[in-house]
Amino acid sequence: MSCLNGTSLTPISFILNGIPGLEEVHLWISFPLSTMYCIALTGNFGLMYLIYSEEVLHRPMYIFLALLSFTDVLMCTSTLPNTLCILWFNLKEIDFKACLAQMFFVHTFTGMESGVLMLMALDRYVAICYPLRYATILTNAVIAKAGLLTFLRGVLLVIPFTFLTKRLPYCRGNIIPHTYCDHMSVAKISCGNVRVNAIYGLMVALLIGGFDILCITGSYTMILRAVVSLSSADARQKAFSTCTAHICAIVITYVPAFFTFFTHRFGGHTIPPHIHIIMANLYLLTPPTMNPIVYGVKTKQIRDSVIRLLFKGKDKSANKISK
Repeated sequence: MSCLNGTSLTPISFILNGIPGLEEVHLWISFPLSTMYCIALTGNFGLMYLIYSEEVLHRPMYIFLALLSFTDVLMCTSTLPNTLCILWFNLKEIDFKACLAQMFFVHTFTGMESGVLMLMALDRYVAICYPLRYATILTNAVIAKAGLLTFLRGVLLVIPFTFLTKRLPYCRGNIIPHTYCDHMSVAKISCGNVRVNAIYGLMVALLIGGFDILCITGSYTMILRAVVSLSSADARQKAFSTCTAHICAIVITYVPAFFTFFTHRFGGHTIPPHIHIIMANLYLLTPPTMNPIVYGVKTKQIRDSVIRLLFKGKDKSANKISK
């Protein structure tokens, strides 16, 4: 086969086939995806700038939010430019090593997204259950170490994906029915035994997603107990309101993630491939698109900071004109 590298069964490149069955409407599908990507970049960069420039937002909750925005940008950028090249220009070929690199970044950043949501749940737990010790527990050093450990956890657990995928023989061809290189999508076109890949993929999902969901559930259980015990209805409402945006972010992230994960492993014959691929793209695009909107709408401090920043800009413009 011309796609194979010498006498080995390692392909020189893969062909990402886009969304099988919907080739005729690839261009139309690209419009909502590209719009969501632009909104995600604008919203997350804007949120990071706002948190950086407004001193009132230099608190652990918003530092974690900035980390979430940074992760969101990296997560959607790891796939969307390549996906849009397929949908717009029919540029489907991707180098084998570039495919492995994309696979590494996709899974690392999705794991980091989950980890940051877990850290944000712990932040809310400390803020509500230990308000007097909040500033002493969540210092800048603790936040930096937590962010670094979350990143290293993703990297160390995802690195074996590249080696497990690279060792497989690809004698069935090099066409991947997807818009980007996902671990199991690449492994499934191999003619080798992918049981180790499937088992390790499940183990990583449990070590990252399962552990994070367990911590989030535990945090909100403690938060609920603490809030219910408050005597004042206003205090209960205020405590709940600080968690609303984060709960929305959890739902936005984990619902499409669970759908993608379970359909990949258990629903391959019952769910049409194009539905799975569209959901896999939305899984990487919806959280980056919606998180800045949700936090902007639900968080009063962010709304106030946006208004302050806008009026500050208008005041500067007015002063320049008057001079």
